[in-house]
Amino acid sequence: MSEFRLISRHAGTILAGQLAVMAFGVADTVIAGRFSDAALAALSVGSALYISVYIGLMGIVQALLPIWSEMLGARRHAAVGQSLRQGLYLCSLVSLAGMAVLLFPGPLLRWAEVPEGMQGEVQRYLGVLAFSVVPSLLFKLYATFNQSLGKPRLVTWLQIAALGIKIPLSVWWVGGGAGVPAMGAVGCAWATLVVNYALLALAVVMLRSHSLYQPFGVWRRMERPDWPQLRMFLRLGLPGGLAYLVEVTSFTLMALFIARLGTVASASHQIAASVAAVLYMMPLSIAVACSARVSYWLGAGRPDQARRLAFMGLRLAASMALSLSALLVTASSTLAGWYSATPEVVAGASALLGWVALYHVADSMQAVCAFLLRCYRITIAPLALYGVLLWGLGLYGGYLLAYRGIAGHAATQAASSFWAASTLAIGLVACSLLGLLLLTVRRSQRLQAGMAGLQAG
Repeated sequence: MSEFRLISRHAGTILAGQLAVMAFGVADTVIAGRFSDAALAALSVGSALYISVYIGLMGIVQALLPIWSEMLGARRHAAVGQSLRQGLYLCSLVSLAGMAVLLFPGPLLRWAEVPEGMQGEVQRYLGVLAFSVVPSLLFKLYATFNQSLGKPRLVTWLQIAALGIKIPLSVWWVGGGAGVPAMGAVGCAWATLVVNYALLALAVVMLRSHSLYQPFGVWRRMERPDWPQLRMFLRLGLPGGLAYLVEVTSFTLMALFIARLGTVASASHQIAASVAAVLYMMPLSIAVACSARVSYWLGAGRPDQARRLAFMGLRLAASMALSLSALLVTASSTLAGWYSATPEVVAGASALLGWVALYHVADSMQAVCAFLLRCYRITIAPLALYGVLLWGLGLYGGYLLAYRGIAGHAATQAASSFWAASTLAIGLVACSLLGLLLLTVRRSQRLQAGMAGLQAG
């Protein structure tokens, strides 16, 4: 099978799994909204805080993908199994940090000025989800391992099957019935907890029974912590996790700022953000599939092949992004109408979706570039760019445009100002990361050519 078909097939499989996971949140929103406005409000705040914490932790685990793919390229199968076991220590460490934040969210809730009447249910919701961090991150470790092997289908089927468990449990426990009291938003959290443990149990069964994992000796005796290896995990994973955190919080904080503009502006932004999140799943899937193959060829000592696949991934992401953006511009009014029947909201969301179309093209390129740079162990520079541009230019710039005015221009009091500033910021991030990737790839090839010359001499 050609590399293009291999990457495309893996990306499509990963995409199906990612959309299934996103459907968890969509289903909870619909179920809680039908139960009560109070449950929906608590779910909105609680899930935003949970996602902000969890995405950062997930990014640390996801950073193990290029490490394992590179080992596979070098045919170090036993080292992959040993590294996977060391990954359990990493999951334990970051899980404790995540649980501490979720079990004691008081400072975050006060900082976000969450109404006191809502804080009790939000704290109960987060308290349940705190105990889902461990199984969720362990399953993410399993998913990342499969992605590094180029076998994401097993994970995708499990994620799709989990959706069939999650929805009925959420319906039952949110509204109550059959002897179970109605729990509101907390019922969604309990359903998530059960599903995450079920996924982890199935992952363990697969690791024990499937022949795919036998060459790696996964079930050998657990070694003591390998601190140099764990430090290497953190050097690669922490910047990656923080970069995810910056991306997510730039959207979270944007929503909080736009909420000041009223219900119509907030609802219009929520539609735009929802569409942008769904669209992002496409470049994310391409980035994961492509980075696994690039790391594999780097481990095999073939930087030329790694370079070819890196640019193949960029071209694939660009073509898909342009196609989806063109479709979005054409169907913006229709799409907004699917979300809302209020004419003002539909009109506001349609205008914002034009910015989403531009945003998506740049977002696709930066996502693939960021993943590919991790294959070359470049993580600090992308994190710095995210912080300065997404928080500084995008978020703060949008705030100035909307509420303060810039260079003699009056404040716009419009959600579009945030999207315009964020689109400019993500565009600059994409251009910067692309330039950095080009320099890194060329440097890698020159280094390999120099080493080959020394060996020949």
